[in-house]
Amino acid sequence: MARNTYSTMGFPPFRGAVREIILASVAIYVVILLLLSFAPVVGQTILTLGILDPAHIRELWLWQFVTYAFMYVDPLQFVFSLLGVYFLGGAVEGQIGKTRFYGLFFGSLIISAIAGFALASLPGARIAQGPAMGSGAAANAILMVFYLFNRGAPIMLFPIPIQIPVKWIVLFTAAIETAYLLLSHFALFYFVLLLGLGAGYIWHTLFLTRRTSVGISEKYFGLRNSYYRWKRRRAARKFEVYMRDHDRTVTFDEHGNYIPPKEDKKNGGSKSGWVN
Repeated sequence: MARNTYSTMGFPPFRGAVREIILASVAIYVVILLLLSFAPVVGQTILTLGILDPAHIRELWLWQFVTYAFMYVDPLQFVFSLLGVYFLGGAVEGQIGKTRFYGLFFGSLIISAIAGFALASLPGARIAQGPAMGSGAAANAILMVFYLFNRGAPIMLFPIPIQIPVKWIVLFTAAIETAYLLLSHFALFYFVLLLGLGAGYIWHTLFLTRRTSVGISEKYFGLRNSYYRWKRRRAARKFEVYMRDHDRTVTFDEHGNYIPPKEDKKNGGSKSGWVN
């Protein structure tokens, strides 16, 4: 197999953040299914609290920006969302590490949900209505990040025994979800899915490229150092005023560094304190 070919035929290793996210999703889904079957009122209450609903967000149910990712009812939606996380998530996590993968997963979910809510809140908006649930937005973000890291790589998808360029997978995903968006009369669910692709691009640009990371770090430390220099100069000015009030004069330079007073030279102007 070519070096730049990524295959899901052999099944990626089940470990790290991908494993933890999938196990948590399975556990929550099993609980929801059992409750809907044996305690439907409780199960429906959990769904109401957890799914992304613009009407509830306006009532400050802000936790829904995260919890909607773990809410499922349809088994096929559950399976396809987690397959997207599993098959490409391991490769992406291997490139960026466990901590940053968690950031990508939850960050893309939150960005997509906030953008979807903003669309639903436009004055007179009749789009992005209804609930949204599942981790499809995060799966799309992972797909986008995989593409951005491996632009020329073909993917061998199970059970299709042919190599498909990853860019065509991205375009096909966007096309199918756009079709469902139109058929659903611009439902929030499909808006959030599509926004996941954009969220993955944004997250990659801001946090997963070395140049951007270095630039952000330099700006952060530059601002922090400027703040500390300002505090030092301010403290120096206050100390000068304090010493003048006590009939003593001290001097600091423009950087806040103390300038010691010039001492009279002794012993014939020698720099040392004593000359034989």
